[in-house]
Amino acid sequence: MDLPTELRLPLERGAPRWYWLGGRPALDFANTLRERWWRNVETLVTADDLAEWLVAAKLLDSAPAVRAGQLERARVLREAIDAGVTAVLGERPVPEATRAEIDRALPALREELAREPDGTLVLRPATPDDPAAHALGLVARDAARMFGADEVSRIRVCASETCSARFFDRSPGAVRRWCSAGGCGNVDKARRYRRRRREEQA
Repeated sequence: MDLPTELRLPLERGAPRWYWLGGRPALDFANTLRERWWRNVETLVTADDLAEWLVAAKLLDSAPAVRAGQLERARVLREAIDAGVTAVLGERPVPEATRAEIDRALPALREELAREPDGTLVLRPATPDDPAAHALGLVARDAARMFGADEVSRIRVCASETCSARFFDRSPGAVRRWCSAGGCGNVDKARRYRRRRREEQA
């Protein structure tokens, strides 16, 4: 989906410019860099943006403290995921640098073996020492699953010439072309209609 051409850049805050068309956390995260085809608009502008995004993405219940350097680490993870997306869409293997970045984020996920009131044992997520790192670990785990053999063939980039949204195609026949049928899909149909009309009138 296009951003307004008159938008003042760089953004001061990114939250108003997020969208949730990716269909999974890893691709919604990749989409926090908007307009990759043109202006590369950063929407994880501040540490507060990152904290708020992790809540908006339903990875955490409340905004975490973002430690020094975590925003930059998050952007590195995001771009590694996107490099993997670009590679698989170009029918190339996921780069080793992508694998390494995703793997680096995974240790933040901790589990604990707890005892229920009735005495049974249950494996559950442990309370994270660093909630922001934990949430980024969840993004990394989602990316790891997405790049696996069972899911990688459903990664897409919107077919619109003026959109770079990444999304996961969950359609039954894996034939989805646009990030949003009501957005880019309608815009594309309107463009094709106008083109046909011009050709007919020529």
